[in-house]
Amino acid sequence: MIKPDSGRPNDFLSLEDISAGQRFISRKYELTESDIKAFARQFDPQPFHLDNTAAQASVLRGLAASGWHTASITMRLWTESIPIAGGIVGVGGTVAWLARARPGDSLEVHAEIADVKRSTSNPRVGTIVVRSETRNQHGKVVLLQEVELFVPGRLA
Repeated sequence: MIKPDSGRPNDFLSLEDISAGQRFISRKYELTESDIKAFARQFDPQPFHLDNTAAQASVLRGLAASGWHTASITMRLWTESIPIAGGIVGVGGTVAWLARARPGDSLEVHAEIADVKRSTSNPRVGTIVVRSETRNQHGKVVLLQEVELFVPGRLA
């Protein structure tokens, strides 16, 4: 796999390097209770993300990561495993949270390029559609995304 942090421009994927059907698998990310609570304190301060007793009594039936925390982890893993020239720049998409991410979960992103389109108005750039699943250590999908990303060509 290409390392996006090497600083060499040739290590990044341009539009010409990407094709439908390409797959990317990220490294695993270990989710801890302290990670969940720290993210929640700053961005999603709800009792079921902050307090074990309140979480157990909630609809979540135990401490769970914020969906936005799971999405943020997914983004981190994407940036490490899908080395797009110019970075990952979204232009639209959908997200669905299908299961709870819990302390001790090991999250991994499986992504596939679903479509590649060169712009008709500016052929130096284009977009790709990426479908991804963020899975826990049991293979259960906790987050499902389909996003459209801006991708420059080599001539951009």
